[in-house]
Amino acid sequence: MRTFQEPIHYQDPRLRLKVWTFSYTGVGDAGVAIWHYHKEVEFILVLDGELEVFTPNNRYPLLSGDVVVIGSNQLHRSRTAQGRDVRYVVLHVDLSTYFDPAMMHYSRHFMEVLHPLESLNYMFRESAQARGEAGAVLLRIHDEVIGQPKGYEIAVSMYIKQLLLTLLRHDDRELLQPHEGIEAGLLGTIAEYVDSHLGSRIDMGSVSELAGMSYVYFSKYFKRKTGLAFTDYVNRKRIARAEQLLIVEGLSANAAAVAVGIENMSHFYALFKRFSGCTPKQFQSRVGRAGKRMEAPGLAVHDEDAAK
Repeated sequence: MRTFQEPIHYQDPRLRLKVWTFSYTGVGDAGVAIWHYHKEVEFILVLDGELEVFTPNNRYPLLSGDVVVIGSNQLHRSRTAQGRDVRYVVLHVDLSTYFDPAMMHYSRHFMEVLHPLESLNYMFRESAQARGEAGAVLLRIHDEVIGQPKGYEIAVSMYIKQLLLTLLRHDDRELLQPHEGIEAGLLGTIAEYVDSHLGSRIDMGSVSELAGMSYVYFSKYFKRKTGLAFTDYVNRKRIARAEQLLIVEGLSANAAAVAVGIENMSHFYALFKRFSGCTPKQFQSRVGRAGKRMEAPGLAVHDEDAAK
């Protein structure tokens, strides 16, 4: 099963996003859908036709007007049925670029500290208003970036925040709740450090020094600001990376555990079950079965050369 990390080439590096319209026709046995991921959050709006989007745990059948969001580094793939046409807008965006002082109370939610952004897709399934508002904003972002009228950078910045506001206002399950937010810059620094050290021991003392705090104060500060103990945050990151290694690299559970800095296999299995809801073998089997179902009519990734 092929997988890879998709590079996203920003149309405007200052905005740290890419938005495009894609048109595809299902191509049958010649098409092989590929599991892929990227650090940017992805929004998809279907304009015409039908599109299926898959993550390891969910399948999203999308029709005209439907919207779906895929979180940062989330494995996913998509397809359209053989002989069927589909046209859709894809937005890839680094949300951290848009965390200004007004966003501080909410930045931890959009940085997926507590919940993956994929968990918000319930609102698009249940609320026509949420779908309509998000779809309209995605189209405005697309038109501004493609047309680049005077001041389009300002408009895009406003529309990205409007998109995030749409998620907040329609979050009836309160997955995104107001909170005394950790500074986005500090959280970004901590997240970058953790991501780059997942294969080794992560000492909270070193992280607290990085944050300019004492060990005890940082422990309390992180829990108060994020609602999550720092150890739980690190373990969640480790298991998310392990999921990628199990699928992307085809590693065994033992090799994946070592690669993410967990040498005790009992502890690794317990954490995997806690955060993924299944064993590593069950996870590989589940994703593998989804891959086999999609090996025929599929589209690989959002290839700009195929966009129209």
